[in-house]
Amino acid sequence: MLRNLAAMTGAWLLTVMIASPATSADQWPQKPITLMHGFGAGGNADTISRLVAAGLAEKLGATVTVDAKPGAGGNLASELVSRAAPDGHTLILLTGGHAVSGALYKSLRFDPVQAFSFVSLIGTFPFVVATRADSPITDLSSLIAAAKAAPGKLTFSSVGFGSTQHLIGELLSLSAGIKLTHVPYRGGMQPLTDLLGGNIDLIVDTITVTRQGINGGTLRGLGVTSAEPWPALPTVPSIGTRIPGFEVISWIGIAAPAGTPAPVIARLNETLRALVEDAAFQQKLDDLGVRAKASSPAEMRDFVAGEITRWNGVIDRAALSRID
Repeated sequence: MLRNLAAMTGAWLLTVMIASPATSADQWPQKPITLMHGFGAGGNADTISRLVAAGLAEKLGATVTVDAKPGAGGNLASELVSRAAPDGHTLILLTGGHAVSGALYKSLRFDPVQAFSFVSLIGTFPFVVATRADSPITDLSSLIAAAKAAPGKLTFSSVGFGSTQHLIGELLSLSAGIKLTHVPYRGGMQPLTDLLGGNIDLIVDTITVTRQGINGGTLRGLGVTSAEPWPALPTVPSIGTRIPGFEVISWIGIAAPAGTPAPVIARLNETLRALVEDAAFQQKLDDLGVRAKASSPAEMRDFVAGEITRWNGVIDRAALSRID
């Protein structure tokens, strides 16, 4: 009888263990969800974070708040989320800068792959190199000529050391055989403000940040980093038309701390896929110059790991110094 009781007890415990993860997804979320990102207000990450938060809130029937923690090219927010409770109530919107940092920094206080449970990609997009409309730099050829005439004099912005914008500027310098000086910011609209105020010469940023100025006549788009002109800015040429082979396409995706229960990740993925496939949401991304793209958690994990490997190769070939 005792053996039977033990067997029954063991079977009951096994049933509980098997059932618990499913139950955790059924009961999640149990409190407000925080969607963190590592960049300033008004930038691409902040704008898309708010679109994703609103979509998740509607589809989950939950409160989803955006928490911006700008700093270190997005790495401050990544570190905070990597240390958060893995219960599905803390998420992060990652950008291509996450993979760039994984390659460019000698060491980070988190593992860019192992510290996260990846959920899904959201979309892909290029960057824009632009200047003031009244600048004597009228196109990429005149930019290269001016930079060669005064090496290091021309400055370009980024949203922080180790960000994709930073590396694009460095790659542009190396690919064109020129020297540009990097000026890092904490993200948001400050680079644009300083460009218009004459404090910097060039801005390397997203279509979200630059398109209004380009269309409104206060900025001059010199080039997009996609291989072909991007539909959201059809009049801005591809940098590759002047520098063959130059191409950088970035991405946005959602992740959680490592160890977040698989059923919760699965439900999040299902919800994000439904959001990305929603025509109204796609249009909002299109308006920001982003092409909607979803993925499975495994696909996003493999993609991020592959991007880190790719950027490592670029950095090595370009002989860029890695950041301590």
